Amino acid sequence: MIVGTLPPPRFTTGDLKAGDVDFCYGSRDGQLWPILDRIFDLQLDYENTGKAIEQRQSFLRSRQIAICDIVSSARREKIDASDLGMKDVQLRNLIGILRQYPNIHTLLFTGGNSSNGPEYLFRKQLKSHGVSLRVISNEVPRIHEFDLPEASRVIRTISLTAPSGAANRAVGSLEAYKMMKAQQPDFTTIDFRIMQYRAYF
Repeated sequence: MIVGTLPPPRFTTGDLKAGDVDFCYGSRDGQLWPILDRIFDLQLDYENTGKAIEQRQSFLRSRQIAICDIVSSARREKIDASDLGMKDVQLRNLIGILRQYPNIHTLLFTGGNSSNGPEYLFRKQLKSHGVSLRVISNEVPRIHEFDLPEASRVIRTISLTAPSGAANRAVGSLEAYKMMKAQQPDFTTIDFRIMQYRAYF
C-alpha cells in the first residue's frame, strides 16, 4: 500500500489547476505518477478527466496496489502543500485498515521520518498501540518491520524519497546520487527516484 500524507489544499476546495488529475497524487507538481509512468510505460494522460483517473485506477488494480493518505484531516495557516504546515492533524486508522485487509504486507511511505512525513506520523500511531518499528536497513530508502498488533503478521515499511519537487534538495545531497551524477552528468533527481522506486514496485 502506498501511504502519503495529504493532497494540496486545492484538492479539498476543488480549485484544480490545468494538468491536475482529481485522484491520489494527482497534483501536476507531484512526481509519483510520472515516475510510475516511466517505470511501467503507462502512457498516462495528465489532465482532469475520467479517462486519466481510470488509467491510474486500472494500473493500481492490475498490480494489486492500495493507496491511502495517513492524514484524515488537518488545518493550515498558510495555504500550501507543505507537510510541515499541517496543524491539528487527525490520522486515518492505518492499523485498522491493515487488519481489515490481510493481503497488505508492505507500506510504501512517500517520505521519511521528518516532521509530519508519512513515516513520522505512522510512528506516532504505532506508539499509541505500544508498537515500534524495527530497523532492517538504515540506508535510503530506510526499511523497517513491525508486528501488527493482535495479529500474527509482520508488516514491512519502506520510506521512499518523497516524489515532490521540494525533496530535490535532499536527493541532491545523497552520496549515491552524487556518485551517479559524477558518472552520468545528465542524471537527474527524477532518474534517481525512478531507479529507487523500480526496486519496490
